[in-house]
Amino acid sequence: QVQLVESGGGLVQAGGSLRLSCAASGRTFSDSIMGWFRQAPGKERHFVASITWSGGNTYVPPFAKGRFTISRDNAQNMVYLQINSLKPEDTGLYYCASGRASELLRSSRLGDPTAYDYWGQGTQVTVSS
Repeated sequence: QVQLVESGGGLVQAGGSLRLSCAASGRTFSDSIMGWFRQAPGKERHFVASITWSGGNTYVPPFAKGRFTISRDNAQNMVYLQINSLKPEDTGLYYCASGRASELLRSSRLGDPTAYDYWGQGTQVTVSS
């Protein structure tokens, strides 16, 4: 049983920073890709960043480049999302997800939430203007 537990969200003023954490447990993650998604109220879940557990290769979509940084600590089974220069439109529930690297890369579906197998409960980020 895979468990993903996010933390680190909160209320922050625009221009501030947050570091979100995702604690992973339950299986070997060496063949996984870890992703971060966010979901604003009433909107679809959107891809924010991903990292391969083995090798640490990262991908951040264009809108997130320069402000979002994903990293991992293999020894602690932790994945992090650093968000700088927060904007009100960054408000939402941020989810950590895990999927099979071979499948995600083969199908080019890094940004597709339906391609990920395991999800955490999310951590709320609220950015005030």
